[in-house]
Amino acid sequence: MARYVTVASVSHHPSPGDGPDRRGQLLGTACAHVQRAARMGADIVAFPEVYAQLGQAEGWQARNELAEDPEGGPTIAAMREQAERLGLHIIWPTLTRERGRVYNSAVLIDSRGKVTGVYHKMHPTIGEIENGITPGEEIGVFDTSFGRIGTCICFDLNFPDTMEGLGRGGAEVVFFCSMYRGGLQLRAWAHKLGAYMVSAITGELGMIVDQGGEVLAESTSEIVIARRVNLDSELLHLDYNGEKLDDMLAKYGPDISFRYYSREACWTVSSEREGLSIEDIKREFGLESRAAYFARAEQIRQQALAARSGT
Repeated sequence: MARYVTVASVSHHPSPGDGPDRRGQLLGTACAHVQRAARMGADIVAFPEVYAQLGQAEGWQARNELAEDPEGGPTIAAMREQAERLGLHIIWPTLTRERGRVYNSAVLIDSRGKVTGVYHKMHPTIGEIENGITPGEEIGVFDTSFGRIGTCICFDLNFPDTMEGLGRGGAEVVFFCSMYRGGLQLRAWAHKLGAYMVSAITGELGMIVDQGGEVLAESTSEIVIARRVNLDSELLHLDYNGEKLDDMLAKYGPDISFRYYSREACWTVSSEREGLSIEDIKREFGLESRAAYFARAEQIRQQALAARSGT
């Protein structure tokens, strides 16, 4: 069945304010961004990497001193209050401190104001590690009220183990909180994973990318971007699937929607009908997932190689 969700991101570089109440200034700005996202219909909004500390201090040593308890830190508590008041999820990137170690983290807060997940950046830069940041060891995939989301942070985008882990975890939307833009890499990850990618950047050019790698929205002069997307959708290869289009239309008409990515020989098939899921459609029409198709192709290749060698 159609499973629509509005995803949003904030692309902004917070600078430490003047005066003693830098935290108050940071949170005033952040709350204004959350409120704008809520007014745009957002179900979830993500902020850029280490947003909490960038807005309060300069330099790693000063920022590390502001690392928070992931459950009860002061900026996290403020975002929990906002999430509950406005009824949306927030991904809040902040330095966290656990068992004496500092992590570059993304804290997931649900629409009840509860912390439901904490992801520690698996691949900090060399400079981060030299300045006291501990690498994380677990992929950031979490369940929400609307679907399964993934998180990754900045330098993570350069390492296949992060992407592969998000794929194995079944992430339907991946939120990329970063100091660099990602650009083509975000589009490539979206296509490889068959998942939506949402970036929140300390600057401009945050993006919302669809499952086939097409950019749905990009921040330029605006700080907050949002798009409504259907999570009851799957990116499939056209081989052995495309020929079933007319049969699907004959049965369901506009209750099934399609989008083609001809250069990559793929398409998305989505359900728009209550009570009809993409899994129902796949079973009924014998649609083959990309992973199953590629595995079948490799199996046939191995059989052909074995036959050629006589083994």
